[in-house]
Amino acid sequence: MTRIDKNPASDRPVAVSVRGLVKHYGGPQGTRALDGVDLDVHEGTVMGVLGPNGAGKTTLVRCLSTLITPDAGTAVVAGYDAVKQPRQLRRVIGLTGQYASVDEKLSGRENLYMIGRLLDLSRKEARARADGLLERFSLTDAATRPAKTYSGGMRRRLDLAASMIGRPHVLYLDEPTTGLDPRTRNEVWDEVKRMVREGVTVLLTTQYMEEAEQLASELTVVDRGQVIARGGIEELKAKVGGRTLRIRPADPLELRPLAASLDELGITGLATSTVDPESGTVLVPILSDEQLTAVVGAVTARGITIGSIATELPSLDEVFLSITGHKASAPQDVRPELEEVAV
Repeated sequence: MTRIDKNPASDRPVAVSVRGLVKHYGGPQGTRALDGVDLDVHEGTVMGVLGPNGAGKTTLVRCLSTLITPDAGTAVVAGYDAVKQPRQLRRVIGLTGQYASVDEKLSGRENLYMIGRLLDLSRKEARARADGLLERFSLTDAATRPAKTYSGGMRRRLDLAASMIGRPHVLYLDEPTTGLDPRTRNEVWDEVKRMVREGVTVLLTTQYMEEAEQLASELTVVDRGQVIARGGIEELKAKVGGRTLRIRPADPLELRPLAASLDELGITGLATSTVDPESGTVLVPILSDEQLTAVVGAVTARGITIGSIATELPSLDEVFLSITGHKASAPQDVRPELEEVAV
């Protein structure tokens, strides 16, 4: 699967700037869904916002899309203040929430045409935009059918198409693939990548580590309404600490003697080494470059010839668990839905 070209974002203009954002539910003494959030999203990139359930991700999106008003702080999106200039802002953003928000009684074409007219497109422009997006999202054959006859995957694609009617500068995707089967999820990812290549800035909230790795240029981790980590994926992996050294002896018969020798040396001070018979390697946990050098020296001192050696950073799942103390939600095991439903 093709990944997004994740060029460094620091040299690009900032499309979304959030400073000290606060939002309470239930009054000042109630729940603090957002507790002083700072966030920058650069133009033409995907910012992945990760966090466990109840971390404040959806509240952040709702504030940035003018659906609710923050209690404190500022949010400037595409040059517009989310509190002071909500009407102007709504014209340059798109939003796809966790659940499709289309009108089930209208056809796919009617849904898109209606949104186009609400965005002040002329009748001709709204029809042309609707037809173009139906084709782009592979919905032309179902254009005249009521949305209630669409499968879940088709509704999600229609919802994405609806968010693109106004050619948004910034697109919010709030857990966009929740409940989708793997094939439809991949289709959504492909569309997001295409949008980014066309210059759209995306703020993506998700609990799916694979989704974050596929799409995001940078990550912000939130928990209990606060930002607790930020940076690139590899940067966050490095911050967690701990690497795995994968050593393959040139002679496969040396595999288990190699593991035994390393355990006897006790260099790492961590868990014992692990043998991976399928790859013919020994996995050794290390914490520093000094430990890496010591392990390699010990192996060669024992007269064992190394066929290959590599270091591996923690997985994004491990990073998420280490930073938040919560396990990331696994994608649901959803049965593929029928793409065509009889009317």
